[in-house]
Amino acid sequence: MKLLVHRHWREGDVEPINPKDVRISQRQLRLGAVLKAIFVHVSDIHFGQEKDGGSSASNDEAKRCLIEDAGAEVKKLGGKSAGVIVTGDIAYSAQEDQYASAGQWLAQLTDAIGCERTDVQMVPGNHDIDRNAITNTLETVLFAFHAGGEYWLDRHLDHPEDCKTLYKRFDAYKGFALDYRSDLDLNGGVSKSAKLDLAKGRAIRFVRLNSAIACSKKDDKGKLLFGARQRIYAEEDGVELVVLSHHPLSWFQDSEKARGFLRGRARVFISGHEHFPNLDVHKVEEGRDLMMLAAGATAPDEVGDAFTYKYNILAFEWDEAQDALAVTINPRTWDEGMARFKRDDDFMEGHDERQVLASPNFRKSPTAGAVLVDADLATAELVEEPSSPCHDAEAVQHAGEGDGSHAVAEDKIVDDQEIEPVEPIDPIVAEPEPTQGTRDLQIRFFQVLNDAERREAFVSFGIIRNAKGRMDHETERRLFRRAVKQGNAGEIERMLVAAENEGKGETA
Repeated sequence: MKLLVHRHWREGDVEPINPKDVRISQRQLRLGAVLKAIFVHVSDIHFGQEKDGGSSASNDEAKRCLIEDAGAEVKKLGGKSAGVIVTGDIAYSAQEDQYASAGQWLAQLTDAIGCERTDVQMVPGNHDIDRNAITNTLETVLFAFHAGGEYWLDRHLDHPEDCKTLYKRFDAYKGFALDYRSDLDLNGGVSKSAKLDLAKGRAIRFVRLNSAIACSKKDDKGKLLFGARQRIYAEEDGVELVVLSHHPLSWFQDSEKARGFLRGRARVFISGHEHFPNLDVHKVEEGRDLMMLAAGATAPDEVGDAFTYKYNILAFEWDEAQDALAVTINPRTWDEGMARFKRDDDFMEGHDERQVLASPNFRKSPTAGAVLVDADLATAELVEEPSSPCHDAEAVQHAGEGDGSHAVAEDKIVDDQEIEPVEPIDPIVAEPEPTQGTRDLQIRFFQVLNDAERREAFVSFGIIRNAKGRMDHETERRLFRRAVKQGNAGEIERMLVAAENEGKGETA
């Protein structure tokens, strides 16, 4: 995941062309003797919440100013960021058009701060579930979670069909998150994690939790659940954990169990939901600290005396002197008097901007820490790792062993969607990790073209036989990768450029 200077494709290319044939690392920046990984942190963006034209205009302007402000602040630190962190509530009611708007805004934000468009760490919030998908039966099940606790959650997750029904609420979010490699685990476990080297033998790992798994149409504080499958995450020598959750711990009935794992294994816990920022650094024990950072809302439900537009700029680095993780916080808030963002001095009152956290996992590393040199910077990456398997996928796989029913499962997917691929789509076989160029092209493909235009493109490439109906995002994603593999990348690029120029009122 490195910055490619030029993102456009040429005829016959299977990779984006960099005119200087140079890959430039964006993950860390050399600032004196240390390296910093800079992230823009937003939360509770609530795309689609606006009730009238006035609130829409106000929110749009604040989001535009946020992009401008973030770009300027990151530029002061060297001009390149490692990515964006989103701690939930991307949409307001989990509709596809809301995620389309969010994708366009994130594209502008990532471009402004100098990272790849796919460099986004995200988790879902309660507004990222489709409440229309909560049937009376499912509402009863969720009530059982709230009343009966973890026992009922585990019973539900242990059955593939029940599990599938539970995650139906996340359909739109799930497809959106896939494009950013923030895949949602579909069996109640921890989603894919991402590891980032700060120095030789010193790294951070982002652990993404789904705090909305037990959310219903209305949720009471203290009734939600993480569940054991999400609470447990392993320690690694030389790696400190940064845990992302939409809800703060106070919203969970298993909060004390979760707190134990955080205190014993994590270094930073970042949340959103309550729309009001807060920072606490706990001295867990000698040589072990835990930072708890709650975010303000990027676009609160109502803007007034209590709440306004907020976001953070976070810098993670290795503190060589103390062999510890250091986190620098630049909180930003809306300045009503100047109609722009400024540093949130009220939030930082009583806190040091740079927090050095006692980090036992760094000290346990068998590798002595060392500042990354230029050769290391050229290869430093934010590396994604698999999440736990989904029972639903396992069920399909076992159903197809020895009796031909696997092919039936594929045909059912096709028939339900009225889409007929020229070649079968195997929902089980893992795809190879795509190149950054393919990811860039893919995210533009889904952001620039609407459903009908994408289906027509697949027909023109000979990937599907007709363009009727709709496809789930995972199927469409596989079809896109197939189109690239078959040499259609150049044509996709031309198609996107033409659509983008048309949107700007230009002619190709």
